[in-house]
Amino acid sequence: MSLVFDLFLEFALLSFVAFGGATALLPEMHRVVVENHHWLDDATFTHLYAIAQAAPGPNVLVVTLIGWKVAGLAGAFAATLAMCLPMSVLIYLLIDRWERFSGRRWQKAISIGVAPLAVGLIFSGATLIAQAAQFGWEAWGLVALTLLLSLRTKIHPLWLIVVGAGLGLLGWA
Repeated sequence: MSLVFDLFLEFALLSFVAFGGATALLPEMHRVVVENHHWLDDATFTHLYAIAQAAPGPNVLVVTLIGWKVAGLAGAFAATLAMCLPMSVLIYLLIDRWERFSGRRWQKAISIGVAPLAVGLIFSGATLIAQAAQFGWEAWGLVALTLLLSLRTKIHPLWLIVVGAGLGLLGWA
């Protein structure tokens, strides 16, 4: 039961900095789960993230899978609840006060400042996964090409995913 409580506590603390969702927390989740507690190894962490991204649903699914792998059904429930509940309660309690200050300069500054924070955290998570997957130059080239095509064309992202999967199956990336 101590393991389930530890999972709950760690993910409850992480929930307070989840700007950008669970994906933005990947480096910190990795630090807690792999480096600090040694509940998982690098490969397992990366595989659980890949499964969570392949499955339909919210990106917080990675937390559920980590909890499941670490402590079974109780761990999955505890980790998911811890990631969702604390910040949800805090937002519920504070939303009226936040709305009361709508239009104020400091509120706009906070809202604008959180966006690059979320982007930076998500980029950090993507970098962690790329390092754990041991990307070669081919994979980095595919990342760059995908980014360029996403920014410069109207190609649906699903087609880019299909091409990437195909290149991966062929062993080219």
